[in-house]
Amino acid sequence: MEVKLHVSSSPHFKSNNSTRRIMLDVIIALCPAAIAACVIFGMRSLVLIAVCVATCVLLEYVSRKIMKRDTTIGDLSAVVTGLLLALNLPVDINPLIAMFGCLIAIVVVKQMFGGIGMNFVNPALAARIVLLVSFPSAMMHWVPALGAPQAAAVDAATSATPLVAEPGVYSYVDLLLGRCSGSIGEVCAVALILGGIYLVIRRVISPIIPCVYLATAALMSLIVGLDPLYQLLSGGILLGAIFMATDYTTSPVTKWGKVIFAFGCGVLTILLRAFSNMPEGVSFSILLMNILVPLIERATVPRTLGYVKKKKGAQK
Repeated sequence: MEVKLHVSSSPHFKSNNSTRRIMLDVIIALCPAAIAACVIFGMRSLVLIAVCVATCVLLEYVSRKIMKRDTTIGDLSAVVTGLLLALNLPVDINPLIAMFGCLIAIVVVKQMFGGIGMNFVNPALAARIVLLVSFPSAMMHWVPALGAPQAAAVDAATSATPLVAEPGVYSYVDLLLGRCSGSIGEVCAVALILGGIYLVIRRVISPIIPCVYLATAALMSLIVGLDPLYQLLSGGILLGAIFMATDYTTSPVTKWGKVIFAFGCGVLTILLRAFSNMPEGVSFSILLMNILVPLIERATVPRTLGYVKKKKGAQK
């Protein structure tokens, strides 16, 4: 009896995980930060999140139709992009500015490069930087959080973020619970850590990048004379390290590549915080390292099984 053998190309190990399943896990992991934002800044946070998510989904659908490509809104990647962008914005930002950021993230950064898996930088981060450069006043207009220390308020409408506030204004407990000003998704460290633990348990992300990123940032803080714990709990470093530096498309796939990438992010973040004219450096550091990912992967490709290094002077 003739036996037929089926030959297929690699990979031969398959997983039940799909893009939709992975994106759904990321959405679930971001829910604590989104809920905390609504508690800390009020229901305006929910409106901002809804505007960004709806705009991103609509723009992805329309752009794919115009480009005559298959519709991909079902994979939930546009929802994740919208959610991440919203969590990187001030609560009182003009919705039109937020929608412009969605346009940059979905159409310019993502779809113009071919769609999911083809963009070379994180869409939400790129959009945030474009908005920061284009609308600096709106992007740095911080509203006091509910329950924030009174000393943090500059006036009735604005307040200082932990990275620019006077020493002693915010305690570690304030930073952990989100009793401080900042982008709606970055202020509550506990919510972000819970989301990160969920992603690691679900094996959606590797702990290498977040751990190396945060450890490097802590070490660099000591070197430049900053409080390591305060730096790790302040600004967008937890949001960036857990949810954006770990993006599959824009981070290395090799083990040592992840280490180098995260180390670079940590070093750049603290250097920008300490010596640049802007208090936050997470977005720029991750974006710069995103650009270097192809070079990092090329330098860290593991040797092929059975590879024998040629001796110098050996005949070719």
